[in-house]
Amino acid sequence: MLDSVTKSERRRRIGRRVVLGVATLITVLCVGLLFAAIRNDQAISGNLGNATAHVDSVSWDRTIIHFETPDGIVHIPANGVLYPGGLTAGDLVRIEYDTANPELARVAGRTATLTLLPLSSTTLITWGVAVALLWWIRYRGRGTTPEVEPRAPALSGN
Repeated sequence: MLDSVTKSERRRRIGRRVVLGVATLITVLCVGLLFAAIRNDQAISGNLGNATAHVDSVSWDRTIIHFETPDGIVHIPANGVLYPGGLTAGDLVRIEYDTANPELARVAGRTATLTLLPLSSTTLITWGVAVALLWWIRYRGRGTTPEVEPRAPALSGN
């Protein structure tokens, strides 16, 4: 007869799966962000336009700019400018934009390579924490698992 799995062992299995699932999800998201940045750069490079933009506002999640294209239309990309590090409100900055889609703009001279450090750091830290949690789950499981001693065969008669 097979031994039934204890509640604590079941919780440890679920915990391991959750830790691995979250770490894998974060890794997939980081790789997806890298590919998205590369795709955006290719789109901008394929239909390259240059302009001088005015930085309207800087917040933790986006930097809003406005710029004028040669046809006289003022564009304000809703998602802000790509690779805005170091910009402050009121700055004038050279940008490159996709002439087919002026909503897609980046600071001139900056590319997807700027995303490598933060994304690789995020992935490395995620897996460092995951390995530590997996070790902790395993370590906690060692002390709580009851050891079952094998039964000695029953001796008959003499």
